[in-house]
Amino acid sequence: MQVTLHQDKCVASGQCVLAAQDVFDQRDEDGVAVLLDDRPPAELHDDVRHAAAVCPALAIALADQ
Repeated sequence: MQVTLHQDKCVASGQCVLAAQDVFDQRDEDGVAVLLDDRPPAELHDDVRHAAAVCPALAIALADQ
């Protein structure tokens, strides 16, 4: 899985961090999401898919590799 985070779309809701904290974090200064791992291991794929689904800004794109 390839994960892309479009920070320019992010509205800093933090839903991605709640869903997949090993893959996403937030900047301290403005809360915008930060991608920690753009190719997460298979055991995190369900969490990452959930993060993408609950993102209110649709700022997370996923591609199967």
